Amino acid sequence: MKKIIITPFVVLFVSCFLGGSLQGQQQGFPIKTIWDKAPHNAFPDLIRFKNYFYAAVREGNNHMPDNSGQVRLLRSKDGNDWEDVGLLEKEGYDVREARLSVTPEGTIMVLTAVGIYEDGYQELFPMVSFSNKKGMNFSDLEPTTMDVTPSLDWIWSLTWHKKVGYGVVYQIKEEGWEAHLLKTKDGRHFQKVSQIDTGGNPNEATVRFDSSGKMYVLVRRETEDRMGVIASSEFPYQDWSFEPMNIRLGGPNFLFLDKQHLVVGSRYHTDEGSKTAVFTTGLDGTIRSTIVLPSGGDTSYPGMVFYKDKLWVMYYSSHEQKSKIYLTQIPIHQLNP
Repeated sequence: MKKIIITPFVVLFVSCFLGGSLQGQQQGFPIKTIWDKAPHNAFPDLIRFKNYFYAAVREGNNHMPDNSGQVRLLRSKDGNDWEDVGLLEKEGYDVREARLSVTPEGTIMVLTAVGIYEDGYQELFPMVSFSNKKGMNFSDLEPTTMDVTPSLDWIWSLTWHKKVGYGVVYQIKEEGWEAHLLKTKDGRHFQKVSQIDTGGNPNEATVRFDSSGKMYVLVRRETEDRMGVIASSEFPYQDWSFEPMNIRLGGPNFLFLDKQHLVVGSRYHTDEGSKTAVFTTGLDGTIRSTIVLPSGGDTSYPGMVFYKDKLWVMYYSSHEQKSKIYLTQIPIHQLNP
């Protein structure tokens, strides 16, 4: 039986089971608003670097691209007090959500997409910025290069493994969207590894590795049944296996909980509307438990970090009218399936 932890729009989480009444004692998971300065604050990511939390937040007028988007970079020692450490913008363009990673050289890499949207994207391409080795002084955005035929292109996230960065570029084409695994050694120049052909217009995708170096990719799909897919491949990541999930994804992120289980953060489509949720799943994507965060409306895109026996989750939501950035901490033992 799948375990569900449902949260009302307050600080407390309440445990219950499908088909049963509320059971177990209430768990106090703190929920904190950490950023709401723009009209629309969304699409956060979260990492740890040199004893700080770092976050990237898109600020704009609204969710849709309107050339108002910029990326605000924040950091905090404890998750309570946050300082502004950078702003990435490009005049005349909309800077979309950014994903953070730590390079083999010991700097923070910010990967984002920049575009012009007028009844659909007219331009869309990846850009990057890098901090110094102290996690400060982020460089101006610069374009990347790829050895794939250019289209409307978005490398949505990047994960480093053995000094090589791997990410999935999705290309918006009239004949159907395509997803290709890319690799890079410097974060600026990318080479194609293979196509990840899930069907269903694959797009946002997060890459992770198990302890043996096997690659897992969590993929959002936009057409056909629209259900998420977990793709996996052994090195050199040319041949793929696909495990369909029974949920749609939005802003998909995941970490390994242990050798047999994943912690997945995503938009969660319910009868009451969109929420943000954290799922514990098997390696095949079978959901073992669900934690629904205080959220609603325009919401999701969780950044996730394990730190001090807790899963720290940063996400955005508009359930309090304005779209804001929230941070919570879930004890790891609460994630056990």
